[in-house]
Amino acid sequence: MQPQLPIDVDPETGVWTTDSLPMLYVPRHFFTNNHLAVEEALGREVYAKSLYTAGHKSAYHWCDKEAKQHGISGMAVFEHYLKRLSQRGWGLFSIVASDPAASTATVHLHNSSFVLAQPGKEGKLCYMFAGWFSGAMDWVNDTAPQGTKKGPKSFSVETQCAAEGHSHCVFEVTPLAA
Repeated sequence: MQPQLPIDVDPETGVWTTDSLPMLYVPRHFFTNNHLAVEEALGREVYAKSLYTAGHKSAYHWCDKEAKQHGISGMAVFEHYLKRLSQRGWGLFSIVASDPAASTATVHLHNSSFVLAQPGKEGKLCYMFAGWFSGAMDWVNDTAPQGTKKGPKSFSVETQCAAEGHSHCVFEVTPLAA
């Protein structure tokens, strides 16, 4: 994987952009410490629900912007999303199975930033990512060409985490239960 990203810095505002999207650049420990502080203050269940909703919305928005920026569509946008996440230090993401018409996908994550930043901590540490994958899948289905079988809205969950002793994390995207 090519780790370089196109980062542009506006000399007048100091705003960083990649692919015309404004970006923030912070150390992993800074982000993780803030993440853990909010988790502790709100409780994991409440925080995870909020992160899921915000992550879904953000992934959907990102996919829409990137599709237009690069002239790509469908699962190529989802794959591009995972490539960019991987290039930004969150970990190494890959789709190992997908069927947009069924709203299903399996995403593997190696070297999760959450696991690496919390050595020795056990459990499912990477739940923040779950909403991202359902947001990307919903964008794929919502923008599928006319005449293409579109899947229902989706839901995603971390089913396995490297912090549980596995070699990598696994996320499953499935149809949202009615």
